[in-house]
Amino acid sequence: MSSPRPSPRISIVTPSFNQAAFIEQTILSVLGQGYDNLEYFVFDGGSTDGTVDVLRKYEGRITYWQSQRDEGQAAAINEGLSRATGDIVGWLNSDDYYLPKTLATVAARLDPSRPQLLGGNCVLLYEATGGVGGTDVPGRRLAQDLRLADYLYQPATFWTASAWKTVGPLTTALHYAFDWDWFIRAEQKGVEILTTADYLAVYRFHAGHKTGTGGERRRDELRGIYRKYSADSYAQMFDALATNRTIKRVHFAMWRAGSGAWFPKVARAFWPALFGQFTDREISNVATMV
Repeated sequence: MSSPRPSPRISIVTPSFNQAAFIEQTILSVLGQGYDNLEYFVFDGGSTDGTVDVLRKYEGRITYWQSQRDEGQAAAINEGLSRATGDIVGWLNSDDYYLPKTLATVAARLDPSRPQLLGGNCVLLYEATGGVGGTDVPGRRLAQDLRLADYLYQPATFWTASAWKTVGPLTTALHYAFDWDWFIRAEQKGVEILTTADYLAVYRFHAGHKTGTGGERRRDELRGIYRKYSADSYAQMFDALATNRTIKRVHFAMWRAGSGAWFPKVARAFWPALFGQFTDREISNVATMV
């Protein structure tokens, strides 16, 4: 009788900076998986808010951690993954957390011998109101082009070490869009993208949430992604959706009313110079990134 196949090693990296309010829950969600072949790194950018006290509390169970000034989130993740020896890797930001059995689910779905990426669903947690929402990554994948809309939710995304080697590190010049940039590069390099309806992580929105406070710098990076991987016309459409007050008002009102599916037709009818050359799907894709 053959012995059971050993669990693939999973390496997780948590980049952190001044997230003492959340990081303990993040750490416990990783360590509490009960996964028997786990490697866990925390790279903190020199926090001054009590984060280091939390890290010291769990240092006996963390493979490696450091707290010192770094070159930003992407650089910290790159450094962590350069140390990783796992067959499967991923990163978990210090304000998000995994749901139970996430790593076991990931280990069962990914084949370490192949360059693969797995995207699962996320619970969306809105700290200000206590509201929660959900995602539909498999459904969005069918409806969206990854070059036009990032349908992958980073906390619930994992990939094989082979995929990381194939694609290369994150682009450190980016501060907000480096995950989307890497996912697009992965697709272009032939990494097999898989999705699952399983809920794997909680994606937390709060007052200091980086994406929500990115403003113009985030918009500049997203415009750059469209120019790099699609065409300048998509960057111009994104800019119109993001900055034209009238268009923003109409789009938001239709979305709140549950009639967002009709927005592409309205956009082409009222602003043909901006939207006339695009399909409903293309307009909907770009609109989701605003």
